[in-house]
This record gives sequence, C-alpha cells and structure tokens, in this order.
Amino acid sequence: MNQRSRLNLLVFQILVISLMVALFGRLFYLQVASGPKYRDAALSIQSRDVIYPATRGLIVDSSGVPLALNKVGLAITIDRIAIDQQPDQGIAVMQRLSKLLKLKYKDIYRNTRLCGELPTGQRAGCWTGSRYQPIPITKDADPDTALQIVERSDQFPGVDAEPIAIRNYPGIVGLNAAHVLGYVGPLTDSDLAKGDGKQYFRSESIGKSGLEFSYDSYLRGTPGIKTLIVDRKEAVTSQRQDTASIPGNHLVTSLDARLQSAVEVALEDAVLRGRANGYTSDSGAAVVMDIRNGQILAIASYPTYDPNAFEKGLTVQQASDLYSEKKGVPALSRALQGLFAPASTFKTVSVIAAKAAGYNLNASYDCPSEVQVGDRAFQNFESKSQGLMSLEKAIAVSCDTIWYRIAFDEWLRDGGLRPKSNPNDYFFKAAQSFNITQRVGIDVPSESTSRLADRAYKKSWFQQNKDFYCNYTERASKEQQTPFLVLLAKENCVDGDKIRAGDAVNFSIGQGDTVVTPLKLTQMYAALGNGGTIWQMMLGKAIVKTDGTVIKTMAPKKLGKLTASKSTLKFLQGALREVNISGTGAGAFAGFPISVSGKTGTAEVFGRNPNGSLKDNTSWYASYAPTEKPRYAVVMMVSQGGFGASTSGVGVRKIYEALFGVSENKIVPGAALFPDGKPPVKLPKISPATKPKVAP
Repeated sequence: MNQRSRLNLLVFQILVISLMVALFGRLFYLQVASGPKYRDAALSIQSRDVIYPATRGLIVDSSGVPLALNKVGLAITIDRIAIDQQPDQGIAVMQRLSKLLKLKYKDIYRNTRLCGELPTGQRAGCWTGSRYQPIPITKDADPDTALQIVERSDQFPGVDAEPIAIRNYPGIVGLNAAHVLGYVGPLTDSDLAKGDGKQYFRSESIGKSGLEFSYDSYLRGTPGIKTLIVDRKEAVTSQRQDTASIPGNHLVTSLDARLQSAVEVALEDAVLRGRANGYTSDSGAAVVMDIRNGQILAIASYPTYDPNAFEKGLTVQQASDLYSEKKGVPALSRALQGLFAPASTFKTVSVIAAKAAGYNLNASYDCPSEVQVGDRAFQNFESKSQGLMSLEKAIAVSCDTIWYRIAFDEWLRDGGLRPKSNPNDYFFKAAQSFNITQRVGIDVPSESTSRLADRAYKKSWFQQNKDFYCNYTERASKEQQTPFLVLLAKENCVDGDKIRAGDAVNFSIGQGDTVVTPLKLTQMYAALGNGGTIWQMMLGKAIVKTDGTVIKTMAPKKLGKLTASKSTLKFLQGALREVNISGTGAGAFAGFPISVSGKTGTAEVFGRNPNGSLKDNTSWYASYAPTEKPRYAVVMMVSQGGFGASTSGVGVRKIYEALFGVSENKIVPGAALFPDGKPPVKLPKISPATKPKVAP
C-alpha cells in the first residue's frame, strides 16, 4: 500500500471516529443531560389537567353590603369517562336524566360534549373544561331530585350531585344594578383569541360585562390544577400534582345599596309617569355623582334585566328579549351608552359662550315668540312671547329665542357660510371646555362617546355622507323621499360640510346633532357645582384581599378645568337655583326643604316609532345640591318622556328625598343616607353577611 492510500485510509478512520463520537455525544445529551426535560414532555403527552376555578371575590358597596357574591348551588354532574364506557356511550342514562330533570336530551348531550367534538355551528353550550372532571348539567337542582339520582346509582351510572359555587346578585334592599355589576360566563374561544395577556383556563367563568369584566383579573383568583396521568386508553393511572386554588380579591365600590335602590325606583316611576301622561316613555337613565371626587353613588338604566339569569342559563327567548326593540332593548345601558340631545340643559354652555363673546350677563334681553333666521322662523317653546327679562330669568323660564339671536349674531360675525380663517366659535369653544367629546372614563366597558356638532364634526360627517345625499333619489327608500327630506338632501349635498345658520341656533339650545350620554351631562353639571373641575367618573374604590389587606385604591383624577370665570360660574349657579324657585322646575320642587340647583330640558326628536307614531320629546333634568355647599350631582333622562320638569324633574326630587331624608317636605331626623353629608370614606370590613342600615 503506497503512501497516498495510507493517508486516505487515515482520513477515513478519523472521519468515522468523529461521527461515532458525535453520535454518542448526542445520545448522552438526549438521555442524560436533557433526560428530565424530555421525560416531562413525554409525560405531558399522557397527562391531563383538571381545572378547579377559584372562589370569585365579592363586589360590595361603600358600606360593605354585598352586591355580588357566591352562593352554594346543587349541581347534577356527569362523569364522561364513566358514561363513555357504557355500551351505548351513555345515551340511555342521559335520556333518563333528561326526563327526571325536565330538560331536553339534546341539551344534555351538547352540554357534556367537549367543544372540539361538535361541528362549528353547534357548539353553543359545549363543555369548555376537561372530560376528567364532573360536568354540571344544572346548578340549581332540587334536593329531592338529587337524592333520587344518588340512591338509584344503577340507573344513573356516572351521574352524581355535588355542591357548587354560583355567582349571585342578591338584590339587597331591592336593587338591581345589572348594567353596572355585569355578569359572568364561561370562557369562549373568542375570549382566548383576544390575546390580552391574561392567563385563562378553559373551564373558568370570567366577567363578561360591567364591573365583573373590568375587575375580572382581581375578582377571578387563581384556579386549582390537578394533573392526572393517563394511559393510551385514557384511563387514569396516577396523579402527579394537585395545586389548591387561591380565592379572588374583593372589590369595594362607591355605590350605596340604599341609594341605588331608591334611584331605580324613582327612574321606573318617572318612566311610568310619562306613560300615564300620554307619552311613549320607552326607557330612561339616572345618575348620582359625588361632585368633589367623581365617585358614582348610584347609576340606573331602564328597562333592565335579571343578572342572575346568565348563571342559570338563558333560553333562546330570554336572549332574544335582551335585544328586542319591542322590549326596549334591556341589554342597553342608557346611562352609559345612550346618546340624546341635551336640549335646554345645554344652555349653561351658551351662558359661558355669551360671556366670552362680550354679552352682559346682568343685562335684560327680549324673549319674542320667534326669531327669523334666513328664510326660516325659529319659535320659542310653545311659541310664547315672554317679553323683556334678565338673562337669569331667561335660564329659569327656559327662553329659546334669546339664544337664537345671540347664536345667529355670532355666526354672522364669524363669517356665516364663508367663515373667517380663524373664527371665534364662542359656542363651540365653551362646549369643548367641558370635554364633551372625551369619555367620562368610568371603569365599566362600552361607554359611548358624546358628540359635539362643531366644524370638525360637520366636515367628517360630510365626507361620510356626501355620496348618499348627492344621489339621494337613487339611494333613499320611498318612505324617505318626502318633499322636506329631498330638499334637505339637496342642501346637505351643497354645503353639508359647513355650519349653517340653523345649525348654530339649534346648537345654542342643545338641539341638532349634538348628543350626550347621561353620564356626560352629570359630569358637566358636577363641574358647574364644584367650581369648574371635571372629574373622572369612577365606581371602584379599592381592591381588598380576603384577609382585609388593601391591595389597591382608586384615587380621584382630574380631567380638566372649565374655562369659565368665577363670576360666570357664580351667575350660572344663581340662575340654576332660580329654575326651581320661579322657573320651569318650580312645580317639581315646590316646598322642598333643601335648596337644589338644576335645569329642565325637553328635546325634540325627529322620526317615528316602529308603530308609525311620531317620536315624543326626551325629558331631562340635570342638577346639583345643596346649592350653598354642593355635594351631589343628579341627572335623570326619560326617552320619549315628554316635558323635563313633570317627568324627570319629579324623579330627581324623589332621589333627593332619599338622599336627604325628606318626607312630605320635611327633613326627617336621622333619615338622611349620609348623616354628615358625605358618603363613607373609610373602607368597610367585608363580610357576605353584611346588612345595610335601614333608614328610619
């Protein structure tokens, strides 16, 4: 063998040895160095996690009264492993169970299937947890029925009864608060797909709306996990770990259970009063706020629903009724999501605008029956002429025509349809100082944004609707092609991006395209009462552990300051008090022993109801009290409720009666909800057994 062949052989030997060393090194790495890692991976293929949800934390009012708690229910459960081993895979068992529980077999079948076992369109009600844990069929079984199942185990193999925690809204002192508290529901694929950084487990229930949603990460706690090892036939061979659950923390709110109940009653009474007076009166909202820090003391929406229905399980009809227009869409929170023209309650903005424009607030102005604006006459309310009066009196009796003239004059000075490059826009700027287009920041989801019909809005609106109005006869339905609407469409096509004279005068009295939520109007009147500070609205006060340790407190937050001077605010405060002395609110507050400052509003609504009738006016009453040392802002709105004073004004009076302990125009000693005039500041001790104090 020559030298070259020996060299080739040596290279080959080295290569083989290197490969062998690399191979044995890799084997050592897999079997020794990384053995535990891959052993765990292999076990995970055969392991099944069973999740046991934690006990959810309580939601309590400012005195510790439970608004949301957990009660013990009796659940009938099915063991999938056991019934799957039946010859017919448990069909006969589930059929017998359906007759006993008076449930449909198909519902029991669907409720016991893992979501992946069902076709995509048939997964409503499927089981999101593991087949290795008991699957509840009903959570409120009758004890006698449960006993029958347990005693007849031969007829119901794999079926059992066990206690289970049920989220409950006890409705203490008759309150509902469904739109505020929200409800909980099972975790869904859409929840998992949100990717919000939260760790979820499929068999958990999570907050779906309201405070339950906003504070879910605190309330939910940490679930317990039991890891089971199964063989290839899915039989449990051993248990690897069992981690105990950690209960959720409690949420202390600024709500007062007694006041919340009183507000709900007053709101419902107002809606029914509107109907008794011949109006459609289809819905409403009411809000009570502490004007010194933005805390919400009560908030109600009508119509409402039973929040406990979600835990029991909604029927198809119940789910449909929540969004039915015939039922008034109970799922919609009017306080939070409703948008309505503010009407004369908005004249407080116009006062600030007039002062900024140089008008003397202490002068007298004529209040004629109508004002000619271009080719259209704008009438006073009920077309009444009220003669010469002070501006304070004009606010009190709610004269419209004074504001028509001022707004029209300022529109002309700003250039009319050909505005100056830098118009004064006193009315728009006064409204903007209230942060109208910013949300109030309340800590529950789905708050609507109020709309300010200023120049920016008009341009945006025109871009979105220009094509429709410029091709109106082709795009609009026959019902929409009335002579008035066709003419309006032509005008919108030509100058829909501009503030027209009619827009300006309507803006000054809270009509037109400007709409606000009841929450926003409450925030606005709170700012008038407290000297100009705009507070963020909050429901949550603190997060507290089960042992009483305070984890987090929610500090009041200032969102802005009104541009109005102290003298202007002082004038407004006097004018709003005059409303209830000699103005439109005098009847509603006749003889009331606490001084209340407020403003009525009756907003005209364009359009028709589903039955073809013309829509009735929106009733408003916005206020704060006591006038001398303001503490509370109270606002009520009744959609299609008619006059502001007779419907909402009377409702607000009833709320103040509860707040201040007033009966038959007299203050009852010890009956005020907050005896020292202030809601509780100290955090309460939390106990499910806490009961509210009943005012004498």
